[in-house]
Amino acid sequence: MMKNTERLANLALAGLTLAPLVVKVDPNLNVILTACLSVYVGCYRSVKPTPPSETMSNEHAMRFPFVGSAMLLSLFLLFKFLSKDLVNAVLTCYFFVLGVIALSATIVPAIKRFLPKHWNEELIVWRLPYFRSFEIEFTRSQIIAAIPGTFFCAWYASQKHWLANNILGLAFCIQGIEMLSLGSFKTGAILLAGLFVYDIFWVFFTPVMVSVAKSFDAPIKLLFPTGNSARPFSMLGLGDIVIPGIFVALALRFDVSRGKESQYFKSAFLGYAVGVILTIVVMNWFQAAQPALLYIVPAVIGFLAAHCIWNGEVKPLLEFDESKTAVTSRDDSSDDKSSKKVE
Repeated sequence: MMKNTERLANLALAGLTLAPLVVKVDPNLNVILTACLSVYVGCYRSVKPTPPSETMSNEHAMRFPFVGSAMLLSLFLLFKFLSKDLVNAVLTCYFFVLGVIALSATIVPAIKRFLPKHWNEELIVWRLPYFRSFEIEFTRSQIIAAIPGTFFCAWYASQKHWLANNILGLAFCIQGIEMLSLGSFKTGAILLAGLFVYDIFWVFFTPVMVSVAKSFDAPIKLLFPTGNSARPFSMLGLGDIVIPGIFVALALRFDVSRGKESQYFKSAFLGYAVGVILTIVVMNWFQAAQPALLYIVPAVIGFLAAHCIWNGEVKPLLEFDESKTAVTSRDDSSDDKSSKKVE
């Protein structure tokens, strides 16, 4: 059952997203609240009865900034040497499919309770013609959820409205935080440290990041109306929400695994909020684009580290490994089952 705080966060996020349609919302406040609410919702959705079976390794975390750099540079070169409209048309088709999947997955938990139980549980298996080994599994509930998702994606593809962009972007953020697992705080620290350097390099030392963000007409960033014709929107990249978000979500699942009530989650989440606020303050002070991870990463890691050092719990935090927790829980459950059979 969804917690009341999570339900309120969902409603607040929906209201905040729609608010600029009817009232003037300060874009700086909008950025801060939207980013924090997205992380909060994604973190609580990531807490599930079965721990994630697939987690990121240290090697993957080390390679991630280099893979990200290669993709970023590739996009920059595509926009430089090919027609911007052609590149964006291909990307729109790609994100249309991803958007339907992400939106339906985001909506499903909210509509499940109103649908027949067997619609939620019975799997439908669809095999592609001529590719019989390729299977797609889905439920009737997911089909129902995909209907509004398809309409939103069609609206985005035809109009490229900022609201459609933000709805898709928020779905990507929530699903990213919910589904991705770092596995351990060591892996998380490696990933965040690498992307900390990545963000600083591509924003401060090259025009690549800002150029791609302005040219890339796809829901990889959130847009916040400013009411200023010279600069109609403030932007926040989805990576500035998802990457720190999966680290904050790990802190919440660490608390849950120990039966603690949001002990380290609160400090990690507070660090994220402080990092976003610092980004906005510095951006307005210098009137220039800022690499958000420059401020968010030290704040998230710093607040969490200070908290666990204060509590004298550095060792349990560093030794936490979700994949081992998953194995242990499965072993325990299998032992329980075997004992029941014996009885």
